[in-house]
Amino acid sequence: MRPEIKKILIANRGEIAVRVIRGCQELGISAAAVFSDADRDALHVRLADESHYIGPAPASESYLVIEKILEAAAKSGADAVHPGYGFLAENAEFSKAVRDAGLVFIGPSPESIRSMGDKVEARRLAQEAGVPVVPGCQSDANGGADGGGLVAELKSAAGKIGYPVLIKATAGGGGKGMRVVNEENRFADSAEAAMREAASAFGNPTIYLEKYLPAPRHIEVQVLGDGKGGAVHVGERECSIQRRHQKIVEETPSPAIDEDTRGRITSAAVKLAAAINYEGAGTVEFLYSGGGEFYFLEMNTRLQVEHPVTEMVYGVDLVREQINIARGGTLEHLAGLPMRGYAV
Repeated sequence: MRPEIKKILIANRGEIAVRVIRGCQELGISAAAVFSDADRDALHVRLADESHYIGPAPASESYLVIEKILEAAAKSGADAVHPGYGFLAENAEFSKAVRDAGLVFIGPSPESIRSMGDKVEARRLAQEAGVPVVPGCQSDANGGADGGGLVAELKSAAGKIGYPVLIKATAGGGGKGMRVVNEENRFADSAEAAMREAASAFGNPTIYLEKYLPAPRHIEVQVLGDGKGGAVHVGERECSIQRRHQKIVEETPSPAIDEDTRGRITSAAVKLAAAINYEGAGTVEFLYSGGGEFYFLEMNTRLQVEHPVTEMVYGVDLVREQINIARGGTLEHLAGLPMRGYAV
């Protein structure tokens, strides 16, 4: 039996904090905000029922300090914590710390966050769930003392997969630790550069390999899970217009896929979410190479910045659904929602 949620601490700032406050107000739940020196007069502070100071302006000394967030939660008497997006939203240790403190974490379990945050583990779980993945290779060797062994192993695999190939950091994101290699004689240098960049950006130099798809579309599926093996989708978003691997334009529905592909790609996303007992809102991302072929890319274990386009087309409030799931609510009312128009 889930505990009753009467007050939610929002461990974030800005637009997403305002968004969550609105959801709380509509549900009759008290909203507690946090703020640093930079946000004393921010809109989310003014709109919340109460606000708690968590430290100096740098996020590393305020919004990213788990202990300060938990102290604010204790002071407020909150029953639950909503992480928003960014900051600690995809931090498995934060999810665990909130739960260990006896509070409800409005989001996935530490295990789900950890498994999807590791690109190699996520790829393995997707394969086990029957979700198609890009042909590639991961290794048990790491990027530390055995870095040379890892490079040699992946170089051999690249020759079998066929060039061009894509080197990726296992803990990657935003294009860091990523290199496209078009020919064998450039592989070693590219792999070593990717490892150095990954170590600097993520503290983990380990890399893996995928077949490079020259011009794929980027399709992501909005999913919701109940944490008990139940999951539904709320359509897809097209996010192919990017700069330096950062999304610029989001639209739903995708203009590139037909109904058959839509049915298969959304079903694949639901399979993965169900397989990992996912809880709350998340996004499963795919590369679409045309002709109905798609491949799992990664899963974002949080609400995305671009979630409002899905809400507009499907008539659903994803923040309210996150809270509903955290309260022990069901997903039946979300199955098979019709699309209404188009949003960008």
